[in-house]
Amino acid sequence: MKYNKKVWSDLGVSAEIGAFTPEGGIPEWHVILHVEPRGGLFADQLARIYEAEERLTTEGECQNATCIMKRYFLSDSTNQVPLMKKEPNISVSMIQQPPLDGSKIAVWLYLQRGSQVANENGVVVSEHNGYRHLWKMGMHQHKGDSAWQTESVLIEYEEALQNFGATLAENCIRTWFFVRDVDTQYAGMVKARLENFLEQGLSRDTHYIASTGIQGLPSDTRALIQLGTYALTGFEPEQQRYLYALDHLNPTIEYGVTFERGTVMEYGDRAHAYISGTASINHKGEVVHVGDIVKQTERMWENVEALLAEADMTMEHCAQIIVYLRDICDYDIVRQMFEEKYPNIPVVYTLAPVCRPTWLIEMECIGITERNNPAFRAF
Repeated sequence: MKYNKKVWSDLGVSAEIGAFTPEGGIPEWHVILHVEPRGGLFADQLARIYEAEERLTTEGECQNATCIMKRYFLSDSTNQVPLMKKEPNISVSMIQQPPLDGSKIAVWLYLQRGSQVANENGVVVSEHNGYRHLWKMGMHQHKGDSAWQTESVLIEYEEALQNFGATLAENCIRTWFFVRDVDTQYAGMVKARLENFLEQGLSRDTHYIASTGIQGLPSDTRALIQLGTYALTGFEPEQQRYLYALDHLNPTIEYGVTFERGTVMEYGDRAHAYISGTASINHKGEVVHVGDIVKQTERMWENVEALLAEADMTMEHCAQIIVYLRDICDYDIVRQMFEEKYPNIPVVYTLAPVCRPTWLIEMECIGITERNNPAFRAF
């Protein structure tokens, strides 16, 4: 990965950029945009973020790139989402997970250059070299409990995949489940997901899907669950493998949840590693270093690095990181730790409690590295 940072001083916006730009191949960028509060009004911060997004694709290294997916981290989604524009050709996720730098908004963007991008019935499709990358964000319902809403959004997604000749079990690579009040609503989501997955042929004897299940508030106050997804068609089964790091982590089904710790997709010219939400946990499924944010952060790093090693990657291949904190007061020390250990990787820090109350921190990341796999088509 190549890392760069760009600052638009007139806007008070900075871009942290992780770039994978192979000669002759499809270039990819993961970008985190941060905005200085400058008075605090959301409309002002949003306008400056939008202007930075425009400049990002009209100048510099990302010139003429196409934005495929965005996730906005908001401080008050219910009041802020109505002020935001519709972008039908970009898969957009808007979730209340307040940025911890004092701003009201941050955004993670995923961009490519050279692929064909279109919206097909609510799914944003990036197509190139026989692969179809399917992004669908922001799925939610507004009635029923968390279990009912989880089942409903999963059925909605499974029906959308059918339009592409795809299934949840064979084609979905990554999911994000955002849960309103994770301490009380997470159990319903877990139960419904397990039941749906069994119906779809996903079990301890087959496989699950890389995922993050974390607190996040949809803009609709009735929504208890919001789902975001990434799927792929056109690949051979041998191109996908799962990451376990069993010396550090246990299979998630052992404590009743159904996701893979990570997934790696192999292409002819590169590999993508999708690391699920990972916390301070050991190979028995136990929370490690209860109450100690420093040691929990260090154990979390150890776990993530072990997963990446199974994908033949290191943290130097990470294109982006999302850090979720339960306690806002831990932000300064965690940020300092990350800046010392991983100074170049684009990071966003958000207020988002993890699924167990004793977990103080969780992170997820995406790795990209060069490969020479002649048996597979290039990305």
